[in-house]
Amino acid sequence: HVQLVESGGGSVQAGGSLTLSCAAGRYTYKRNCMAWFRQAPGKEREVVARIFTGDDSTYYVDSVRGRFTISQDNNGNTVYLQMNSLRPEDTATYYCAARWKVAGSWYCQASAAYTPWGQGTQVTVS
Repeated sequence: HVQLVESGGGSVQAGGSLTLSCAAGRYTYKRNCMAWFRQAPGKEREVVARIFTGDDSTYYVDSVRGRFTISQDNNGNTVYLQMNSLRPEDTATYYCAARWKVAGSWYCQASAAYTPWGQGTQVTVS
């Protein structure tokens, strides 16, 4: 099974930046959905951003659009979430998740279909 390993979380002041990384290890799948979710205490998990590696199409939740950028490396093995202009309400545990070998970007919309998931990385904005 391909595991996802996240890194890059931490504590930052409001207005600062962080970059999260999600490494998927060695695999040969070409068309995947990769997404970042977050969950704050007492709140439901929400999708923050997702990318379809087949054509680099992306989606952002309204609250982060224009501040966060999701991208992949050339091999498609690592996905990044560049977070700028961070706000206290961005404080949460961030999770990377994947859906492998999908026919098109429309498959990326089904959050419940994502597996595997990373272990989560904490982002705290004060």
